[in-house]
Amino acid sequence: MALAFVSCNNPGRTGNDEDGLTVFNADSLVKHIKILSSDTFQGRKPFTEGEAKTIAYLQEQFQSIGVQPGNGDSYLQDVPMIDILSRPDPVMQVQTSKGAMQLKGFDEYVLSTPKTDAVVSLHNVPVVFAGYGVVAPEYHWNDYEGLDVKGKIVMVLVNDPGFNNGDTSLFKGKTMTYYGRWTYKFEEAARQGALGCLVIHSTAAASYPFSVVQNSWNTSELRLDNKDEKLLDAQGWISMDAAKKLITAGGQDTGIIAKADIPGFKAVPLNETVSTSIKTRVTYSKSHNVIARITGSKYPDEYILYTAHWDHLGIGKPDAKGDSIYNGALDNASGTAGLLEFARAWKSLKTPPERTIVFLAVTAEEQGLLGSAYYAQHPVYPVAKTVGVLNVDEVNNYGKTKDIMVVGQGQSDMEDLLKEEAEKRGRYISYDATPEAGHYFRSDHFSFAKAGIPALAQGFGIDVVGRDKDYGKKKQEEFNAQHYHGPSDEYNTSWDLSGAVDDLQLLFMVGKRLAYGHAWPGWKAGSEFRAEREKSAAERMQ
Repeated sequence: MALAFVSCNNPGRTGNDEDGLTVFNADSLVKHIKILSSDTFQGRKPFTEGEAKTIAYLQEQFQSIGVQPGNGDSYLQDVPMIDILSRPDPVMQVQTSKGAMQLKGFDEYVLSTPKTDAVVSLHNVPVVFAGYGVVAPEYHWNDYEGLDVKGKIVMVLVNDPGFNNGDTSLFKGKTMTYYGRWTYKFEEAARQGALGCLVIHSTAAASYPFSVVQNSWNTSELRLDNKDEKLLDAQGWISMDAAKKLITAGGQDTGIIAKADIPGFKAVPLNETVSTSIKTRVTYSKSHNVIARITGSKYPDEYILYTAHWDHLGIGKPDAKGDSIYNGALDNASGTAGLLEFARAWKSLKTPPERTIVFLAVTAEEQGLLGSAYYAQHPVYPVAKTVGVLNVDEVNNYGKTKDIMVVGQGQSDMEDLLKEEAEKRGRYISYDATPEAGHYFRSDHFSFAKAGIPALAQGFGIDVVGRDKDYGKKKQEEFNAQHYHGPSDEYNTSWDLSGAVDDLQLLFMVGKRLAYGHAWPGWKAGSEFRAEREKSAAERMQ
């Protein structure tokens, strides 16, 4: 389904092309970021006082801006979830034909349970190395072929087979598909009937260090309260060194790890069993998505969504300075502040949008995109009538850039709209330099993509004005290495949000291109999400 591009330069439709752009400003962004990421908001974890303060603040801001409640007469959508605090044993006992050994929790593995039993016990459970744990018919790949994993733990590699050996004919080569995500590994292991799943960590393949994984040790995790969902008893990560210890203790050579990259790989049962247990504390409650809207003047039943996740990690393990509040200033108080800027800009327009504009601040992104997944499964506005999604997960905090990055190259027509708007302003679009990290599957736009809605994922540019091209890349690497999902992700007066303003203005203009026309963007040929969109198109024609 092709997109008929709509110009925003037609004064009979949209008025002044620059209308609304001057509303965006760095001072306004800073004000919201400083409040949302302050210690008072306690890291904005769902189910905490931090959530209550966050959703109250967002409702107050939407009301003051003058945008309508987005869920009937309410700004809130209830998201039923379960909060599970997993307390795993400090060690995992390993029994082999040659004797016994232990793996140390936190240092060598991280384990939790999605189940609500008071105690989950693993007793002498066999371990199987199942390669990448992937079943992908379109790539002629099945790591579970001929394998019965019922009552067993599968140990699998993160990322895709094409990543480690660089073979571009395997999956998408270095570019991660959804099969490479740890969330998929757990889902597939559960579908196969496994008792547990351990994902083997490597910094390169996961795109973040093991310390990021360790942050979830002995902390609570959320999941949607889906009654019929298949769940593992235990799931988590294991360091590469510890995985090799298990492989050799089980009488195998660590060379089987490399063999997992070769088509036709067969899973390898290890001659060993493991035992450990996990105690839980379970809370059933509801978190909340926050929704506001501006009703379209001509096509009020067609919707354009701007999204950002309001949540972060709350209070957790203290860092070296004793700071235990994971403030999440960049991730994602900054994107939430951007959402409020979008609302102000749209509300300021002299000519109201013809389509309805929805502002959706979702919960529990950090727990697995739960708020956006719930919305996609229980949409307030019909999926078939949703034109597209523009998601902001972090903003550029190191200055103006000549480029704006698209995450997920070649996915949808939304990319072409962004390219045209960027070129009007003397900028250009670039693409994710590390597609192997799977960024397209790591933020809320992915929940909408799975439902078939074209979703634009905008990232930071790296071609910083007045700097060499490595500067932007170095700034991103610095954040990922030193601050990502750590207590040090706090607002700093050294931030330069002028580039963030430019990027938000571009996303605003993409929305204007859609809001004053009747075109429907689609997925490009070869996108795995195209079939769902075509179903929606058929529904609209009925």
